Amino acid sequence: MPIGEITRGTTNTNRLRRVDRWIAAQPLLRLVDDPLVVDLGYGASAVTALELHQRLAKVRPDVEVVGLEISPDRVATARNQLEAVRAGSTGFAADARVSFALGGFETPLPRGRRAAVIRAFNVLRQYDETDVVAAWHRMAGRLQGGGMLVEGTCDEIGRVSSWVALSPSGPQTFTLSVRLAGLEKPSIVAERLPKVLIHRNVEGERIHTLLGDLDAAWQRNAPLSVYGPRQRWVASIRALAAAGWPALGPASRWRLGELTLPWASVAPRAFAYPG
Repeated sequence: MPIGEITRGTTNTNRLRRVDRWIAAQPLLRLVDDPLVVDLGYGASAVTALELHQRLAKVRPDVEVVGLEISPDRVATARNQLEAVRAGSTGFAADARVSFALGGFETPLPRGRRAAVIRAFNVLRQYDETDVVAAWHRMAGRLQGGGMLVEGTCDEIGRVSSWVALSPSGPQTFTLSVRLAGLEKPSIVAERLPKVLIHRNVEGERIHTLLGDLDAAWQRNAPLSVYGPRQRWVASIRALAAAGWPALGPASRWRLGELTLPWASVAPRAFAYPG
């Protein structure tokens, strides 16, 4: 039986574009021998898996995407949608290397294959915080050597998002990504933090300090708004770096409204990952 619980299944076109373009920029997809990517918990529609393939195929044409859901009805719906793709009646490539199957955190894949990337978005948000590490560990155990699990959440239209990237040995980085146009303050991402962090946005926790410092840097750089929000954001990230936050580059990612930090910079107090 698939391991997990049926989630609400909410999905929208372009909802996951921020994390998709981040995954596409990672070197591993170009380097692996078997570019197998899993969209775990894709929801009530096939669209996020199809979009994931469309975006990743631009950098790795032979990429293969497998969508996994623990709801048989959702798998049936996705397969029906895939038939329309095969018929050429959608905007997706008729020969897109996409398939759908029943599965959960155990990440079942045929012929003993392992995933280069597992994207699990808006899934663990609906679980208890105490369930997160076990789910991470189970999914990460299905990765290829050098593979990556990307687990996070976003708002309904994909303008505010954050995620943790894990290797088979555990969490490596934390990324937040926001739409800069009209952004009042970066800490809006607090509402869409991964489950492991969303209840840690309190005094004394690193994620709380980060969001406070980022808001302050954003406010101090308000005069740069005359040059556009991207200039203001980049200046804010540079200010964070100068204050000791190890912001990871390149700056071209910052201009997209992203900020990536080593996981240790935001890890909850007393956090432990099975070793």
